[in-house]
Amino acid sequence: MATHSADRAGVTARGGTAVSGWTVFAAVMMIFGGVMAIFQGIAAIAEDDVFVSTRNFTFQWSLTGWGWLHLILGIVVALAGVAVFNGATWARVVGITVAGLSMIANFAWLPWYPFWAAALIVIDAFVIWALCVGPGRDARAA
Repeated sequence: MATHSADRAGVTARGGTAVSGWTVFAAVMMIFGGVMAIFQGIAAIAEDDVFVSTRNFTFQWSLTGWGWLHLILGIVVALAGVAVFNGATWARVVGITVAGLSMIANFAWLPWYPFWAAALIVIDAFVIWALCVGPGRDARAA
């Protein structure tokens, strides 16, 4: 099967960047993390009994305020993950940015749901790493 040299260089016929293995991984993790953040936000907006409140914590928002933050951020992360599947360079930059914002939001969220927040922080760290690896290495290896 013949391949174009442009395909091996990481450029598709549409003119976008080829989606490498790490990019697919990042996109899947972004969609997964975004959906998790959406559920987290919905539960917080509904003021579910799942969450605990720590007294005298630095970040004193209401549970509803945190819920809206996570809901909106989760939607943006999931949509950016879908855009990363298309290989758009802007989506990689947006993905790194929103994953970083999500890490910060989940760090501040630690007192309310530590396990969930820690899981999302780890997912966001892997997303940032996978997006920073770039498509060039995998495309050249093919």
